[in-house]
Amino acid sequence: MEWILALVVFVIVAVLVILTSGVKIVQPYEQAIYMRLGRYVRTLDQGFNVVAPLINEVVKLDLRTQVMDVPRQEVITKDNSPVFVDAIIYIKVMDPRKAYFEVTNYRTATIYLAQTTLRSIIGEMELDDILSNRDKINIQLRDILDDSTDKWGVKVEAVEIREVDPAERVKEAMEEQTSAERRRRAAILQADGLKRASILEAEGKKRSRILEAEGVRQSKIVEAEGERTAIILQSQGEAQKLRILSVGASALDSKALTVLSLDTLKDVGKGESSKFFFPFELTRLVEGVSQYMGSANSVPERGINDLKDLLSSIGNPDDILGFIPKTAEIKKEMESMNSIMAEEMKESTDLAVGATRKSYKEDE
Repeated sequence: MEWILALVVFVIVAVLVILTSGVKIVQPYEQAIYMRLGRYVRTLDQGFNVVAPLINEVVKLDLRTQVMDVPRQEVITKDNSPVFVDAIIYIKVMDPRKAYFEVTNYRTATIYLAQTTLRSIIGEMELDDILSNRDKINIQLRDILDDSTDKWGVKVEAVEIREVDPAERVKEAMEEQTSAERRRRAAILQADGLKRASILEAEGKKRSRILEAEGVRQSKIVEAEGERTAIILQSQGEAQKLRILSVGASALDSKALTVLSLDTLKDVGKGESSKFFFPFELTRLVEGVSQYMGSANSVPERGINDLKDLLSSIGNPDDILGFIPKTAEIKKEMESMNSIMAEEMKESTDLAVGATRKSYKEDE
Protein backbone atom coordinates (compact mmCIF):
# COMPACT_ATOMS: atom_id res chain seq x y z
CA MET A 1 0.00 0.00 0.00
CA GLU A 2 2.81 2.37 0.72
CA TRP A 3 4.35 2.16 -2.71
CA ILE A 4 0.93 2.67 -4.29
CA LEU A 5 0.48 5.84 -2.22
CA ALA A 6 3.93 7.07 -3.22
CA LEU A 7 3.17 6.40 -6.85
CA VAL A 8 -0.04 8.38 -6.65
CA VAL A 9 1.78 11.34 -5.07
CA PHE A 10 4.48 11.19 -7.75
CA VAL A 11 1.89 11.17 -10.49
CA ILE A 12 0.09 14.15 -8.99
CA VAL A 13 3.31 16.16 -8.69
CA ALA A 14 4.33 15.27 -12.24
CA VAL A 15 0.95 16.37 -13.56
CA LEU A 16 1.23 19.66 -11.68
CA VAL A 17 4.74 20.26 -13.06
CA ILE A 18 3.61 19.48 -16.59
CA LEU A 19 0.61 21.75 -16.30
CA THR A 20 2.70 24.54 -14.77
CA SER A 21 5.21 24.38 -17.61
CA GLY A 22 2.40 25.03 -20.05
CA VAL A 23 1.33 28.29 -18.38
CA LYS A 24 3.30 31.51 -19.17
CA ILE A 25 2.66 34.92 -17.59
CA VAL A 26 3.87 37.91 -19.69
CA GLN A 27 4.21 41.34 -17.98
CA PRO A 28 2.57 44.49 -19.47
CA TYR A 29 5.93 45.89 -20.65
CA GLU A 30 7.04 42.61 -22.27
CA GLN A 31 6.42 40.31 -25.22
CA ALA A 32 7.56 36.67 -25.48
CA ILE A 33 8.82 34.51 -28.34
CA TYR A 34 7.09 31.09 -28.22
CA MET A 35 9.02 28.22 -29.82
CA ARG A 36 8.04 24.54 -29.86
CA LEU A 37 10.48 21.77 -30.76
CA GLY A 38 12.89 24.34 -32.25
CA ARG A 39 10.31 26.09 -34.39
CA TYR A 40 8.84 29.59 -33.99
CA VAL A 41 5.15 29.40 -33.22
CA ARG A 42 3.95 32.88 -32.31
CA THR A 43 4.58 35.98 -30.20
CA LEU A 44 2.94 35.94 -26.79
CA ASP A 45 1.28 39.17 -25.64
CA GLN A 46 0.94 40.42 -22.09
CA GLY A 47 -1.15 38.46 -19.61
CA PHE A 48 -1.94 34.75 -19.21
CA ASN A 49 -0.82 32.43 -22.01
CA VAL A 50 -1.10 28.63 -22.37
CA VAL A 51 1.53 26.75 -24.39
CA ALA A 52 2.41 23.10 -24.96
CA PRO A 53 3.96 21.71 -21.78
CA LEU A 54 7.50 20.36 -21.62
CA ILE A 55 8.27 20.87 -25.30
CA ASN A 56 8.04 24.70 -25.32
CA GLU A 57 10.67 27.44 -25.12
CA VAL A 58 9.56 31.00 -24.26
CA VAL A 59 11.97 33.99 -24.38
CA LYS A 60 10.70 37.27 -22.92
CA LEU A 61 11.88 40.64 -24.34
CA ASP A 62 11.56 44.03 -22.60
CA LEU A 63 9.72 46.61 -24.75
CA ARG A 64 10.59 49.64 -22.60
CA THR A 65 13.13 52.28 -23.66
CA GLN A 66 16.60 51.12 -22.73
CA VAL A 67 19.56 53.35 -21.98
CA MET A 68 22.99 52.16 -23.07
CA ASP A 69 26.36 53.76 -22.55
CA VAL A 70 28.79 53.92 -25.49
CA PRO A 71 32.28 53.44 -23.99
CA ARG A 72 34.80 56.28 -24.10
CA GLN A 73 37.10 56.09 -27.11
CA GLU A 74 39.84 58.18 -28.70
CA VAL A 75 39.10 59.63 -32.14
CA ILE A 76 41.33 61.63 -34.51
CA THR A 77 39.50 64.58 -36.03
CA LYS A 78 39.85 65.91 -39.56
CA ASP A 79 42.42 68.49 -38.42
CA ASN A 80 44.46 65.75 -36.67
CA SER A 81 43.41 66.64 -33.13
CA PRO A 82 42.94 63.64 -30.80
CA VAL A 83 39.77 63.78 -28.70
CA PHE A 84 38.06 61.37 -26.33
CA VAL A 85 34.34 60.92 -27.01
CA ASP A 86 31.58 58.96 -25.33
CA ALA A 87 27.82 58.96 -25.78
CA ILE A 88 24.49 57.63 -24.53
CA ILE A 89 21.89 56.01 -26.79
CA TYR A 90 18.23 55.31 -26.13
CA ILE A 91 16.75 52.27 -27.92
CA LYS A 92 13.43 50.46 -27.92
CA VAL A 93 12.49 46.96 -29.22
CA MET A 94 9.75 47.33 -31.80
CA ASP A 95 9.68 43.76 -33.21
CA PRO A 96 10.64 41.06 -30.68
CA ARG A 97 10.86 38.37 -33.38
CA LYS A 98 13.51 40.27 -35.36
CA ALA A 99 15.34 41.33 -32.21
CA TYR A 100 15.71 37.67 -31.24
CA PHE A 101 16.23 35.92 -34.56
CA GLU A 102 18.06 38.56 -36.69
CA VAL A 103 20.91 39.37 -34.29
CA THR A 104 22.69 37.44 -31.56
CA ASN A 105 22.52 40.27 -28.96
CA TYR A 106 20.86 43.45 -30.10
CA ARG A 107 22.21 45.49 -27.16
CA THR A 108 25.86 44.62 -27.79
CA ALA A 109 25.41 45.00 -31.54
CA THR A 110 23.87 48.46 -31.13
CA ILE A 111 26.71 49.62 -28.85
CA TYR A 112 29.42 48.44 -31.25
CA LEU A 113 27.61 50.00 -34.19
CA ALA A 114 27.34 53.30 -32.29
CA GLN A 115 31.09 53.24 -31.55
CA THR A 116 32.12 52.74 -35.16
CA THR A 117 29.58 55.25 -36.49
CA LEU A 118 30.62 57.88 -33.95
CA ARG A 119 34.28 57.38 -34.86
CA SER A 120 33.43 57.83 -38.54
CA ILE A 121 31.41 61.01 -38.00
CA ILE A 122 33.96 62.64 -35.67
CA GLY A 123 36.81 61.78 -38.05
CA GLU A 124 35.17 63.81 -40.83
CA MET A 125 34.81 66.99 -38.72
CA GLU A 126 37.24 69.56 -37.34
CA LEU A 127 37.64 70.10 -33.63
CA ASP A 128 35.94 73.51 -33.56
CA ASP A 129 32.92 72.09 -35.40
CA ILE A 130 32.69 69.17 -32.99
CA LEU A 131 32.69 71.45 -29.96
CA SER A 132 30.09 73.82 -31.40
CA ASN A 133 27.80 71.41 -33.30
CA ARG A 134 26.92 68.65 -30.87
CA ASP A 135 23.26 68.75 -31.83
CA LYS A 136 24.18 68.15 -35.45
CA ILE A 137 26.31 65.15 -34.48
CA ASN A 138 23.51 63.74 -32.31
CA ILE A 139 20.96 63.93 -35.12
CA GLN A 140 23.30 62.48 -37.72
CA LEU A 141 24.35 59.61 -35.45
CA ARG A 142 20.74 58.82 -34.51
CA ASP A 143 19.63 58.68 -38.16
CA ILE A 144 22.46 56.34 -39.14
CA LEU A 145 21.92 54.00 -36.18
CA ASP A 146 18.15 53.94 -36.61
CA ASP A 147 18.49 53.00 -40.27
CA SER A 148 21.00 50.24 -39.47
CA THR A 149 19.07 48.74 -36.53
CA ASP A 150 15.71 48.78 -38.31
CA LYS A 151 16.36 45.27 -39.69
CA TRP A 152 16.89 44.06 -36.11
CA GLY A 153 13.48 45.32 -35.00
CA VAL A 154 15.15 47.97 -32.80
CA LYS A 155 14.45 51.71 -32.96
CA VAL A 156 17.08 54.27 -31.85
CA GLU A 157 15.05 57.04 -30.24
CA ALA A 158 17.84 59.46 -29.31
CA VAL A 159 21.61 59.86 -29.11
CA GLU A 160 23.42 62.28 -26.83
CA ILE A 161 27.13 63.09 -26.97
CA ARG A 162 27.98 63.15 -23.28
CA GLU A 163 31.57 64.36 -23.39
CA VAL A 164 34.11 65.61 -25.93
CA ASP A 165 37.48 65.81 -24.20
CA PRO A 166 40.47 66.96 -26.29
CA ALA A 167 43.95 65.71 -25.47
CA GLU A 168 46.07 67.67 -22.97
CA ARG A 169 48.35 69.22 -25.60
CA VAL A 170 45.29 70.25 -27.59
CA LYS A 171 43.77 71.83 -24.47
CA GLU A 172 46.95 73.82 -23.87
CA ALA A 173 46.92 75.09 -27.45
CA MET A 174 43.24 75.99 -27.15
CA GLU A 175 43.90 77.86 -23.90
CA GLU A 176 46.73 79.83 -25.53
CA GLN A 177 44.48 80.62 -28.48
CA THR A 178 41.68 81.74 -26.16
CA SER A 179 44.09 83.87 -24.14
CA ALA A 180 45.43 85.51 -27.31
CA GLU A 181 41.89 86.14 -28.53
CA ARG A 182 40.96 87.75 -25.22
CA ARG A 183 44.05 89.97 -25.33
CA ARG A 184 43.14 90.97 -28.88
CA ARG A 185 39.57 91.82 -27.83
CA ALA A 186 40.86 93.75 -24.83
CA ALA A 187 43.18 95.79 -27.06
CA ILE A 188 40.32 96.46 -29.49
CA LEU A 189 37.99 97.51 -26.68
CA GLN A 190 40.67 99.76 -25.17
CA ALA A 191 41.35 101.39 -28.54
CA ASP A 192 37.63 101.80 -29.12
CA GLY A 193 37.25 103.35 -25.67
CA LEU A 194 40.04 105.84 -26.37
CA LYS A 195 38.46 106.66 -29.71
CA ARG A 196 35.05 107.25 -28.14
CA ALA A 197 36.61 109.32 -25.36
CA SER A 198 38.39 111.51 -27.92
CA ILE A 199 35.20 111.89 -29.92
CA LEU A 200 33.19 112.78 -26.82
CA GLU A 201 35.82 115.28 -25.72
CA ALA A 202 35.89 116.89 -29.17
CA GLU A 203 32.08 116.96 -29.28
CA GLY A 204 32.04 118.51 -25.81
CA LYS A 205 34.46 121.24 -26.85
CA LYS A 206 32.49 121.81 -30.03
CA ARG A 207 29.22 122.10 -28.14
CA SER A 208 30.86 124.36 -25.55
CA ARG A 209 32.10 126.70 -28.29
CA ILE A 210 28.67 126.65 -29.94
CA LEU A 211 26.93 127.48 -26.67
CA GLU A 212 29.51 130.16 -25.87
CA ALA A 213 29.06 131.76 -29.30
CA GLU A 214 25.30 131.50 -28.91
CA GLY A 215 25.57 133.18 -25.51
CA VAL A 216 27.67 136.00 -26.95
CA ARG A 217 25.15 136.43 -29.75
CA GLN A 218 22.22 136.48 -27.36
CA SER A 219 23.99 138.93 -25.05
CA LYS A 220 24.71 141.25 -27.96
CA ILE A 221 21.09 141.00 -29.05
CA VAL A 222 19.91 141.79 -25.52
CA GLU A 223 22.34 144.73 -25.26
CA ALA A 224 21.22 146.02 -28.65
CA GLU A 225 17.59 145.66 -27.59
CA GLY A 226 18.38 147.51 -24.35
CA GLU A 227 20.07 150.32 -26.23
CA ARG A 228 17.20 150.42 -28.68
CA THR A 229 14.67 150.59 -25.87
CA ALA A 230 16.70 153.30 -24.09
CA ILE A 231 16.90 155.34 -27.29
CA ILE A 232 13.17 154.92 -27.85
CA LEU A 233 12.37 155.96 -24.30
CA GLN A 234 14.79 158.90 -24.47
CA SER A 235 13.36 159.96 -27.80
CA GLN A 236 9.88 159.61 -26.40
CA GLY A 237 10.88 161.83 -23.46
CA GLU A 238 12.39 164.40 -25.80
CA ALA A 239 9.29 164.27 -27.96
CA GLN A 240 7.07 164.77 -24.95
CA LYS A 241 9.31 167.62 -23.84
CA LEU A 242 9.10 169.25 -27.27
CA ARG A 243 5.37 168.71 -27.31
CA ILE A 244 5.02 170.38 -23.91
CA LEU A 245 7.35 173.25 -24.85
CA SER A 246 5.56 173.83 -28.12
CA VAL A 247 2.19 173.96 -26.41
CA GLY A 248 3.51 176.08 -23.53
CA ALA A 249 5.44 178.49 -25.73
CA SER A 250 2.36 179.28 -27.74
CA ALA A 251 0.89 181.11 -24.77
CA LEU A 252 3.97 183.20 -23.97
CA ASP A 253 4.36 186.77 -25.09
CA SER A 254 7.58 188.55 -25.95
CA LYS A 255 8.23 189.68 -22.38
CA ALA A 256 8.08 186.19 -21.00
CA LEU A 257 10.39 184.96 -23.70
CA THR A 258 12.82 187.71 -22.79
CA VAL A 259 12.82 186.68 -19.12
CA LEU A 260 13.45 183.05 -20.09
CA SER A 261 16.31 184.12 -22.36
CA LEU A 262 17.94 186.05 -19.52
CA ASP A 263 17.64 183.02 -17.23
CA THR A 264 19.33 180.91 -19.91
CA LEU A 265 22.21 183.44 -20.16
CA LYS A 266 22.56 183.33 -16.40
CA ASP A 267 22.88 179.54 -16.43
CA VAL A 268 25.42 179.69 -19.24
CA GLY A 269 27.49 182.20 -17.31
CA LYS A 270 27.82 179.80 -14.39
CA GLY A 271 29.76 177.34 -16.52
CA GLU A 272 33.58 177.07 -16.52
CA SER A 273 33.89 177.30 -20.27
CA SER A 274 35.24 180.54 -21.77
CA LYS A 275 33.14 180.18 -24.90
CA PHE A 276 29.44 180.83 -25.15
CA PHE A 277 27.03 179.84 -27.87
CA PHE A 278 23.67 181.46 -28.25
CA PRO A 279 20.77 179.88 -30.14
CA PHE A 280 19.78 183.28 -31.60
CA GLU A 281 21.37 186.66 -32.25
CA LEU A 282 22.53 188.60 -29.23
CA THR A 283 21.33 191.88 -30.75
CA ARG A 284 17.81 190.57 -30.92
CA LEU A 285 18.06 189.57 -27.26
CA VAL A 286 19.34 193.00 -26.24
CA GLU A 287 16.64 194.66 -28.23
CA GLY A 288 14.06 192.53 -26.48
CA VAL A 289 15.53 193.42 -23.09
CA SER A 290 15.50 197.14 -23.88
CA GLN A 291 11.92 196.92 -24.99
CA TYR A 292 11.00 195.01 -21.84
CA MET A 293 12.77 197.64 -19.68
CA GLY A 294 10.92 200.39 -21.44
CA SER A 295 13.93 202.10 -22.89
CA ALA A 296 12.94 201.35 -26.44
CA ASN A 297 10.82 203.70 -28.49
CA SER A 298 7.89 201.38 -28.46
CA VAL A 299 7.15 198.03 -26.84
CA PRO A 300 5.23 195.81 -29.23
CA GLU A 301 2.52 193.75 -27.70
CA ARG A 302 2.15 190.06 -28.52
CA GLY A 303 -1.10 188.33 -28.01
CA ILE A 304 -1.50 184.98 -26.30
CA ASN A 305 -2.15 182.17 -28.77
CA ASP A 306 -4.73 179.52 -28.10
CA LEU A 307 -4.75 175.88 -29.30
CA LYS A 308 -6.58 176.74 -32.51
CA ASP A 309 -3.94 179.35 -33.43
CA LEU A 310 -1.21 176.85 -32.61
CA LEU A 311 -2.74 174.18 -34.86
CA SER A 312 -3.21 176.68 -37.69
CA SER A 313 0.37 177.97 -37.44
CA ILE A 314 2.44 174.78 -36.86
CA GLY A 315 -0.01 171.99 -37.71
CA ASN A 316 -0.92 168.83 -35.76
CA PRO A 317 1.88 168.00 -33.24
CA ASP A 318 1.40 164.24 -33.87
CA ASP A 319 2.07 164.77 -37.59
CA ILE A 320 5.18 166.80 -36.83
CA LEU A 321 6.67 164.60 -34.10
CA GLY A 322 5.56 161.26 -35.55
CA PHE A 323 4.23 158.17 -33.74
CA ILE A 324 5.60 157.81 -30.19
CA PRO A 325 5.10 154.28 -28.72
CA LYS A 326 3.75 153.87 -25.26
CA THR A 327 5.46 152.01 -22.40
CA ALA A 328 3.07 149.04 -22.61
CA GLU A 329 3.71 148.71 -26.35
CA ILE A 330 7.48 148.79 -25.80
CA LYS A 331 7.19 146.11 -23.07
CA LYS A 332 5.04 143.90 -25.30
CA GLU A 333 7.54 144.19 -28.15
CA MET A 334 10.42 143.28 -25.81
CA GLU A 335 8.55 140.16 -24.60
CA SER A 336 7.93 139.13 -28.20
CA MET A 337 11.61 139.51 -29.03
CA ASN A 338 12.60 137.53 -25.91
CA SER A 339 10.34 134.64 -26.97
CA ILE A 340 11.84 134.73 -30.48
CA MET A 341 15.35 134.65 -29.04
CA ALA A 342 14.42 131.73 -26.75
CA GLU A 343 13.09 129.76 -29.73
CA GLU A 344 16.24 130.50 -31.72
CA MET A 345 18.42 129.35 -28.81
CA LYS A 346 16.38 126.12 -28.47
CA GLU A 347 16.68 125.44 -32.21
CA SER A 348 20.44 125.97 -32.13
CA THR A 349 20.77 123.67 -29.08
CA ASP A 350 18.66 120.98 -30.78
CA LEU A 351 20.82 121.22 -33.89
CA ALA A 352 23.97 120.82 -31.81
CA VAL A 353 22.55 117.79 -29.96
CA GLY A 354 21.38 116.24 -33.24
CA ALA A 355 24.81 116.68 -34.78
CA THR A 356 26.40 115.07 -31.70
CA ARG A 357 24.08 112.05 -31.85
CA LYS A 358 24.64 111.68 -35.58
CA SER A 359 28.40 111.62 -35.07
CA TYR A 360 27.96 108.97 -32.34
CA LYS A 361 25.91 106.77 -34.67
CA GLU A 362 28.45 107.15 -37.46
CA ASP A 363 31.23 106.15 -35.08
CA GLU A 364 29.31 103.09 -33.95
